Amino acid sequence: MNTTRFVSLARRSALAVALAVFAAAAAAQQGQKEYTPQVGQAGKDVIWVPTPEELVERMLRMAQTTPNDFVVDLGSGDGRTPIAAAKKFGARALGIEYNPDMVELSNRAATKEGVAGKVRFVKADIFESDFSQATVVTMYLLPGLNLKLRPKLLEMKPGTRLASHQFNMDDWEPDEVSNLDGRRAYLWIVPAKVQGNWRLQAGAEGFDLALEQKYQKLEGSVKLGAVNAGLRDARLTGDKIVFAFVDNAGVRRDFTGRVSGNAMEGTVKTDTGLESKWTAVKK
Repeated sequence: MNTTRFVSLARRSALAVALAVFAAAAAAQQGQKEYTPQVGQAGKDVIWVPTPEELVERMLRMAQTTPNDFVVDLGSGDGRTPIAAAKKFGARALGIEYNPDMVELSNRAATKEGVAGKVRFVKADIFESDFSQATVVTMYLLPGLNLKLRPKLLEMKPGTRLASHQFNMDDWEPDEVSNLDGRRAYLWIVPAKVQGNWRLQAGAEGFDLALEQKYQKLEGSVKLGAVNAGLRDARLTGDKIVFAFVDNAGVRRDFTGRVSGNAMEGTVKTDTGLESKWTAVKK
Protein backbone atom coordinates (compact mmCIF):
# COMPACT_ATOMS: atom_id res chain seq x y z
CA MET A 1 0.00 0.00 0.00
CA ASN A 2 1.23 3.48 -0.93
CA THR A 3 0.87 5.27 2.42
CA THR A 4 1.96 8.61 1.04
CA ARG A 5 -0.71 8.49 -1.67
CA PHE A 6 -3.37 7.43 0.87
CA VAL A 7 -2.55 10.36 3.18
CA SER A 8 -2.63 12.74 0.23
CA LEU A 9 -6.06 11.48 -0.83
CA ALA A 10 -7.33 11.78 2.72
CA ARG A 11 -6.11 15.35 2.94
CA ARG A 12 -7.76 16.20 -0.35
CA SER A 13 -11.00 14.63 0.80
CA ALA A 14 -10.94 16.53 4.07
CA LEU A 15 -10.19 19.74 2.22
CA ALA A 16 -13.05 19.12 -0.19
CA VAL A 17 -15.45 18.51 2.69
CA ALA A 18 -14.28 21.68 4.44
CA LEU A 19 -14.68 23.70 1.26
CA ALA A 20 -18.16 22.28 0.71
CA VAL A 21 -19.19 23.17 4.26
CA PHE A 22 -17.75 26.66 3.87
CA ALA A 23 -19.49 27.13 0.52
CA ALA A 24 -22.82 25.97 1.95
CA ALA A 25 -22.51 28.33 4.89
CA ALA A 26 -21.53 31.20 2.61
CA ALA A 27 -24.43 30.42 0.29
CA ALA A 28 -26.84 30.33 3.21
CA GLN A 29 -25.51 33.60 4.50
CA GLN A 30 -25.65 35.13 1.04
CA GLY A 31 -29.19 33.86 0.59
CA GLN A 32 -30.19 35.46 3.87
CA LYS A 33 -28.68 38.79 2.82
CA GLU A 34 -30.40 38.65 -0.53
CA TYR A 35 -33.93 38.15 0.88
CA THR A 36 -36.03 40.88 -0.66
CA PRO A 37 -39.74 41.23 0.06
CA GLN A 38 -41.98 41.59 -2.97
CA VAL A 39 -44.76 44.16 -3.11
CA GLY A 40 -48.04 42.26 -3.01
CA GLN A 41 -46.64 39.17 -1.32
CA ALA A 42 -49.11 37.37 0.91
CA GLY A 43 -48.98 37.71 4.70
CA LYS A 44 -51.06 36.26 7.49
CA ASP A 45 -54.04 38.60 7.07
CA VAL A 46 -52.82 41.09 4.48
CA ILE A 47 -50.61 41.50 1.47
CA TRP A 48 -47.44 43.52 1.91
CA VAL A 49 -47.41 46.99 0.40
CA PRO A 50 -44.88 49.39 1.95
CA THR A 51 -45.85 52.83 3.20
CA PRO A 52 -43.87 55.53 1.33
CA GLU A 53 -41.08 57.02 3.45
CA GLU A 54 -42.59 60.52 3.20
CA LEU A 55 -45.92 59.28 4.55
CA VAL A 56 -44.19 57.36 7.34
CA GLU A 57 -42.62 60.63 8.45
CA ARG A 58 -45.94 62.48 8.21
CA MET A 59 -47.70 59.84 10.33
CA LEU A 60 -45.04 60.17 13.01
CA ARG A 61 -45.29 63.96 12.88
CA MET A 62 -49.09 63.80 13.17
CA ALA A 63 -48.56 61.77 16.32
CA GLN A 64 -46.09 64.44 17.52
CA THR A 65 -43.52 61.74 18.20
CA THR A 66 -40.68 62.67 20.55
CA PRO A 67 -37.72 60.89 22.20
CA ASN A 68 -40.04 60.24 25.17
CA ASP A 69 -42.32 58.03 23.09
CA PHE A 70 -42.52 54.29 22.66
CA VAL A 71 -43.73 53.59 19.13
CA VAL A 72 -45.25 50.21 18.22
CA ASP A 73 -45.85 49.38 14.56
CA LEU A 74 -48.46 46.67 13.97
CA GLY A 75 -47.47 44.58 10.96
CA SER A 76 -44.06 46.21 10.64
CA GLY A 77 -43.07 44.70 7.28
CA ASP A 78 -39.57 45.79 6.30
CA GLY A 79 -39.21 47.85 9.49
CA ARG A 80 -39.19 51.31 7.98
CA THR A 81 -41.63 52.92 10.43
CA PRO A 82 -39.94 51.84 13.70
CA ILE A 83 -36.54 52.66 12.21
CA ALA A 84 -37.74 56.14 11.17
CA ALA A 85 -39.24 56.68 14.64
CA ALA A 86 -35.86 55.98 16.23
CA LYS A 87 -33.60 57.61 13.66
CA LYS A 88 -35.57 60.80 12.94
CA PHE A 89 -37.47 61.30 16.19
CA GLY A 90 -35.28 59.62 18.82
CA ALA A 91 -38.09 57.36 20.04
CA ARG A 92 -37.88 53.78 21.25
CA ALA A 93 -39.73 51.51 18.87
CA LEU A 94 -41.01 47.97 18.43
CA GLY A 95 -42.15 46.28 15.25
CA ILE A 96 -44.57 43.35 15.48
CA GLU A 97 -44.47 41.21 12.33
CA TYR A 98 -45.71 37.69 11.59
CA ASN A 99 -43.26 36.92 8.75
CA PRO A 100 -39.95 35.73 10.27
CA ASP A 101 -37.98 36.69 7.14
CA MET A 102 -39.27 40.24 7.46
CA VAL A 103 -38.29 40.28 11.13
CA GLU A 104 -34.71 39.25 10.29
CA LEU A 105 -34.58 41.76 7.45
CA SER A 106 -35.81 44.53 9.76
CA ASN A 107 -33.35 43.73 12.55
CA ARG A 108 -30.49 43.84 10.05
CA ALA A 109 -31.77 47.16 8.71
CA ALA A 110 -31.92 48.58 12.24
CA THR A 111 -28.30 47.61 12.79
CA LYS A 112 -27.28 49.09 9.44
CA GLU A 113 -29.07 52.37 10.28
CA GLY A 114 -27.40 52.55 13.70
CA VAL A 115 -30.59 52.31 15.77
CA ALA A 116 -30.45 48.69 16.97
CA GLY A 117 -30.20 49.97 20.55
CA LYS A 118 -33.56 51.76 20.23
CA VAL A 119 -35.49 49.44 17.91
CA ARG A 120 -36.35 45.77 17.97
CA PHE A 121 -38.57 43.54 15.88
CA VAL A 122 -40.41 40.43 17.01
CA LYS A 123 -42.21 37.64 15.21
CA ALA A 124 -45.72 37.65 16.68
CA ASP A 125 -49.43 37.91 15.96
CA ILE A 126 -50.64 41.48 16.53
CA PHE A 127 -53.94 40.21 17.97
CA GLU A 128 -52.15 38.14 20.59
CA SER A 129 -49.51 40.74 21.47
CA ASP A 130 -49.47 43.12 24.42
CA PHE A 131 -48.59 46.61 23.20
CA SER A 132 -50.43 48.46 25.97
CA GLN A 133 -47.29 50.37 26.95
CA ALA A 134 -47.06 52.12 23.58
CA THR A 135 -47.60 55.86 23.47
CA VAL A 136 -47.80 55.84 19.67
CA VAL A 137 -49.24 53.01 17.55
CA THR A 138 -48.84 52.93 13.77
CA MET A 139 -50.46 50.57 11.28
CA TYR A 140 -51.20 49.87 7.64
CA LEU A 141 -53.88 47.21 7.91
CA LEU A 142 -57.12 46.41 6.13
CA PRO A 143 -60.36 48.04 7.40
CA GLY A 144 -61.63 44.79 8.92
CA LEU A 145 -58.42 44.40 10.91
CA ASN A 146 -58.63 48.00 12.14
CA LEU A 147 -62.14 47.30 13.42
CA LYS A 148 -61.05 44.06 15.04
CA LEU A 149 -58.29 45.98 16.84
CA ARG A 150 -60.47 48.96 17.76
CA PRO A 151 -61.77 47.68 21.13
CA LYS A 152 -58.21 46.96 22.23
CA LEU A 153 -57.01 50.35 21.03
CA LEU A 154 -59.79 52.14 22.90
CA GLU A 155 -58.64 50.48 26.12
CA MET A 156 -55.18 52.00 25.83
CA LYS A 157 -54.09 54.86 28.05
CA PRO A 158 -55.92 58.11 27.23
CA GLY A 159 -53.72 60.29 25.08
CA THR A 160 -52.17 57.38 23.15
CA ARG A 161 -51.83 58.42 19.51
CA LEU A 162 -52.87 56.05 16.72
CA ALA A 163 -51.79 56.63 13.12
CA SER A 164 -53.09 54.59 10.20
CA HIS A 165 -52.10 54.61 6.55
CA GLN A 166 -55.05 54.60 4.15
CA PHE A 167 -57.75 52.94 6.27
CA ASN A 168 -59.99 54.42 8.95
CA MET A 169 -61.90 53.09 11.98
CA ASP A 170 -65.44 53.23 10.60
CA ASP A 171 -67.60 55.49 12.83
CA TRP A 172 -64.70 56.48 15.08
CA GLU A 173 -63.88 59.75 13.35
CA PRO A 174 -60.19 60.70 13.22
CA ASP A 175 -58.78 63.74 14.97
CA GLU A 176 -56.76 64.55 11.85
CA VAL A 177 -56.55 63.42 8.23
CA SER A 178 -53.51 64.21 6.07
CA ASN A 179 -53.12 63.59 2.33
CA LEU A 180 -49.89 63.00 0.46
CA ASP A 181 -49.91 62.22 -3.27
CA GLY A 182 -53.36 60.66 -3.04
CA ARG A 183 -52.58 58.60 0.06
CA ARG A 184 -54.31 59.30 3.35
CA ALA A 185 -53.01 59.14 6.89
CA TYR A 186 -55.40 59.15 9.83
CA LEU A 187 -54.74 60.10 13.45
CA TRP A 188 -56.81 59.26 16.52
CA ILE A 189 -56.08 60.20 20.12
CA VAL A 190 -57.45 57.64 22.57
CA PRO A 191 -60.07 59.45 24.69
CA ALA A 192 -60.62 59.11 28.42
CA LYS A 193 -63.86 57.48 29.56
CA VAL A 194 -66.28 60.04 31.01
CA GLN A 195 -69.72 58.65 30.19
CA GLY A 196 -72.07 58.96 33.18
CA ASN A 197 -73.11 61.25 36.02
CA TRP A 198 -70.71 63.53 37.86
CA ARG A 199 -70.81 65.93 40.79
CA LEU A 200 -69.18 69.16 39.66
CA GLN A 201 -67.80 71.66 42.17
CA ALA A 202 -66.87 75.12 40.89
CA GLY A 203 -65.77 77.37 43.71
CA ALA A 204 -68.56 77.38 46.29
CA GLU A 205 -71.16 76.12 43.81
CA GLY A 206 -72.07 72.50 43.13
CA PHE A 207 -73.78 71.09 40.04
CA ASP A 208 -74.95 67.73 38.75
CA LEU A 209 -73.26 67.04 35.41
CA ALA A 210 -74.43 64.34 32.98
CA LEU A 211 -72.14 63.31 30.10
CA GLU A 212 -72.85 61.18 27.05
CA GLN A 213 -69.81 60.03 25.10
CA LYS A 214 -69.16 58.64 21.63
CA TYR A 215 -65.42 58.26 21.29
CA GLN A 216 -63.96 61.79 21.66
CA LYS A 217 -67.30 63.53 21.12
CA LEU A 218 -69.35 64.64 24.10
CA GLU A 219 -72.88 65.78 24.77
CA GLY A 220 -74.45 66.48 28.11
CA SER A 221 -76.18 68.80 30.48
CA VAL A 222 -75.77 70.47 33.84
CA LYS A 223 -78.58 70.86 36.37
CA LEU A 224 -79.34 74.52 37.12
CA GLY A 225 -82.28 74.43 39.50
CA ALA A 226 -85.25 73.28 37.42
CA VAL A 227 -83.28 73.69 34.17
CA ASN A 228 -81.14 71.07 32.46
CA ALA A 229 -78.76 73.35 30.58
CA GLY A 230 -77.12 71.79 27.53
CA LEU A 231 -73.34 71.80 27.21
CA ARG A 232 -71.57 73.75 24.50
CA ASP A 233 -68.34 72.90 22.65
CA ALA A 234 -67.84 69.69 24.65
CA ARG A 235 -64.95 67.50 23.54
CA LEU A 236 -62.23 65.15 24.71
CA THR A 237 -58.65 65.08 23.48
CA GLY A 238 -57.00 62.19 25.27
CA ASP A 239 -57.40 63.00 28.97
CA LYS A 240 -58.10 66.67 28.29
CA ILE A 241 -61.75 67.73 28.56
CA VAL A 242 -63.41 71.01 27.57
CA PHE A 243 -67.03 72.08 27.83
CA ALA A 244 -69.12 75.16 28.56
CA PHE A 245 -72.58 76.16 29.69
CA VAL A 246 -74.57 79.34 30.21
CA ASP A 247 -75.83 79.75 33.77
CA ASN A 248 -79.14 81.19 34.95
CA ALA A 249 -77.60 84.68 35.04
CA GLY A 250 -76.75 84.44 31.33
CA VAL A 251 -73.03 84.09 32.01
CA ARG A 252 -71.06 81.62 29.93
CA ARG A 253 -68.64 79.41 31.89
CA ASP A 254 -65.84 77.64 30.02
CA PHE A 255 -64.29 74.60 31.66
CA THR A 256 -60.93 73.05 30.77
CA GLY A 257 -59.38 70.21 32.71
CA ARG A 258 -57.92 66.75 32.92
CA VAL A 259 -59.58 63.40 33.52
CA SER A 260 -57.98 60.88 35.87
CA GLY A 261 -60.17 57.81 36.24
CA ASN A 262 -63.28 58.81 38.17
CA ALA A 263 -62.09 62.34 38.91
CA MET A 264 -61.58 65.54 36.93
CA GLU A 265 -60.10 68.92 37.75
CA GLY A 266 -59.19 72.11 36.00
CA THR A 267 -59.94 75.79 35.52
CA VAL A 268 -63.23 77.56 34.74
CA LYS A 269 -63.39 81.02 33.20
CA THR A 270 -66.46 83.20 32.75
CA ASP A 271 -67.09 85.66 29.94
CA THR A 272 -67.14 88.35 32.64
CA GLY A 273 -63.45 87.73 33.35
CA LEU A 274 -63.62 85.60 36.51
CA GLU A 275 -61.46 82.49 36.87
CA SER A 276 -61.45 79.71 39.45
CA LYS A 277 -60.69 76.02 39.97
CA TRP A 278 -63.16 73.20 39.53
CA THR A 279 -63.28 69.52 40.37
CA ALA A 280 -65.67 66.67 39.61
CA VAL A 281 -66.12 63.13 40.87
CA LYS A 282 -68.12 60.39 39.24
CA LYS A 283 -71.23 59.26 41.08
